[in-house]
Amino acid sequence: MGLARYACDPAQSRGRRWPEAPAPTRTEFQRDRDRIVHSTAFRRLVYKTQVFLNHEGDLFRTRLTHSLEVAQLARSIARSVDLNEDLVEAIALAHDLGHTPFGHAGQDALHDCMQGHGGFEHNLQSLRVVDKLEERYPRHDGLNLTFETREGILKHCSRANAEKLEAQEPGGVGRRFIERTQPSLEAQLCNLADEIAYNAHDIDDGVRSGLLTMEQLGAVPLFEQFHRAVLAEYPQLRGRRVLFETIRRMLSAQVYDVIDATRAAVERADPADVDAVRAAPPLVNFSDAMGAMSKALKHFLLHNLYRHSQVMEVTGHAQEVVRELFAAYMAHPKEMPADFAACANIARSVADYIAGMTDRFAAREHARLTGRNLLA
Repeated sequence: MGLARYACDPAQSRGRRWPEAPAPTRTEFQRDRDRIVHSTAFRRLVYKTQVFLNHEGDLFRTRLTHSLEVAQLARSIARSVDLNEDLVEAIALAHDLGHTPFGHAGQDALHDCMQGHGGFEHNLQSLRVVDKLEERYPRHDGLNLTFETREGILKHCSRANAEKLEAQEPGGVGRRFIERTQPSLEAQLCNLADEIAYNAHDIDDGVRSGLLTMEQLGAVPLFEQFHRAVLAEYPQLRGRRVLFETIRRMLSAQVYDVIDATRAAVERADPADVDAVRAAPPLVNFSDAMGAMSKALKHFLLHNLYRHSQVMEVTGHAQEVVRELFAAYMAHPKEMPADFAACANIARSVADYIAGMTDRFAAREHARLTGRNLLA
């Protein structure tokens, strides 16, 4: 099946910051995906936290497995609504490249450290990784990705940072945050697939960890309706198979809901092309009923998993690691590799260095510099 008229066509891409000759066997978005997969930042995701720190267990999700799950979900939906699967995959695989070690706890700590130095936004850092920090090509910094992939990577951006981006790249990826327009449908789809993926796998990891119980999850309508259906169909089923089948049905229901809701929204808006999509309201959404159930699930996970006392204790230590690393490198920049230590904007260089760390490297560096091991 071909692309819809409002999908991103690689032959009509707005291009790369440094022009390149076309590849003989791949589209522009396929090249983006391949560059992302071969990047250093992508490999580091395997040792970066999703919810549980990397050393807490081998079977918990990492940023890498999360990114792969987002890509799978997003491609499945894209195929059903005639969007560009290759672009969706590239965005999904790159969307967390700028995440710090220790998940959102590390991100919040680094943002606090960077107050007075421009702050820290992980979406903006992902763009910074692909635009500047990757060092793979002789003629330019970064991966030189297409506008469409870069647009999708920058999911959120403050007004101040959008204006800085616009000054550096007029009409570029910062413009939409100033004009309050939308990104491509492929980018919108990745945003929602991200939400679907982490809600589902955080249930799985929460139960695996022992911090969530099936009884607690009974209070979540989106989970409970499928849990009851599984037990009704398989009354003898026990253990993790019940959980896996419930989550599988949850995922399927959300995917089909997004497909139906998106088709309906696109039909109402009837966008003629990609530019019309950007001028329209968001078109990739849940139905109202599914949106309400998804919101209730997020509320449950926030209060019962992300703010669980055991999680908060560990993430508190993780934030202390980030803060003390930042202070140590600011006081002694030469403790960093020479190319980071030599940068004129030392605070931003320290943030780049820490953000690129894996969980275990950050813990090891902290122990080396302070003599303390907070995450044993």
